[in-house]
Amino acid sequence: MPTTRAERRSSLSEVLGRNWIGIFILILIVLFSALSRAFLSIDTAQLIFFNGTEVFLLAIAELFVIITGGIDLSVGFVMGFSTVVSSKLIVAFAAMGMSPLASILAGSATMILIGLLPGLVNGWLVAYLRVPSFIATFSMLGVTHGISELMTQGIPTKNLPALAGNIGNGSFLYIPPSGVLSFFSRPQVARGQIVVAILPDMVVFAFIFILIFAFVLGKMKFGRHLYAIGGNIDAAIRSGINVKRDLIKAYVLSSMFASLAGISYVMKYITGKPDAGANMLLEAIAAVVIGGASMAGGSGTVGRTILGALVIAILETGLRILGMQTFMTYILVGAILILAVIIDQVFPNRNQ
Repeated sequence: MPTTRAERRSSLSEVLGRNWIGIFILILIVLFSALSRAFLSIDTAQLIFFNGTEVFLLAIAELFVIITGGIDLSVGFVMGFSTVVSSKLIVAFAAMGMSPLASILAGSATMILIGLLPGLVNGWLVAYLRVPSFIATFSMLGVTHGISELMTQGIPTKNLPALAGNIGNGSFLYIPPSGVLSFFSRPQVARGQIVVAILPDMVVFAFIFILIFAFVLGKMKFGRHLYAIGGNIDAAIRSGINVKRDLIKAYVLSSMFASLAGISYVMKYITGKPDAGANMLLEAIAAVVIGGASMAGGSGTVGRTILGALVIAILETGLRILGMQTFMTYILVGAILILAVIIDQVFPNRNQ
């Protein structure tokens, strides 16, 4: 039986609702390319991912908690806390006589371990004391911010090894005029010769972790448990899932990814600041919601969250190239967030 015009319209609207993020990204690329010839280039594409590294990591941090039906308001200041602690650890290890590379690795590894603590406390408060996630994580926001400010006394951390900046602003692959590939180290060339840099180090660093935990969330039992908890916590308990343990794990992972975002910031900007991630909370939550996750829990994927974060990164980079002020990004992100919520209401099953 042939389909009617109404059925075809309904089918088309469903396709558009399911794939609106990809369509929106294409529209942004076409728009910014029309407004600036400099936008459509390999360099700009890499700049988008480079500028968005911390948002990608914070969005994944937020995703783990939102899937369970909670929210983590502390990720921005846990990131700031991470920038302060990791930078001070790196400086301290270097002062003890460790090589620049060893001090960076030791400081970063130690920070990842320390960075699990805010999530452990958040998870324990939510899982065992049944404190609403909004209150628990908002309290942790204040704690981590206060500790960071006490440690810096208003002065950003300085004197990190130059190697930190070289790593943070370097690339995985370099192609010199000779065509001989160089990995991680920019080759020396004659003045005026161009070296093509491919894949910023911090983007590679971020996506190694993102891909690992995309597999965990999508393919492992723990990931299925998180979706079950967010879908119906009572049913999850009755099915034998250790809800308290898995909730703690979700908040610990959120804190870990926020700490990784802080380490990325330190490598890129060679400093530690308590408020480094203060303005990124809205962007992290927006990326998850734009990516199709429900704030009620039970849905959301790493892939679509990255697309949501990519929308924000393209906006920020495009507006910067056009010379527009930063606050325009917040206005547009807020407007897109409203659009995402409306689409979610109109097409509630668009991610199924």
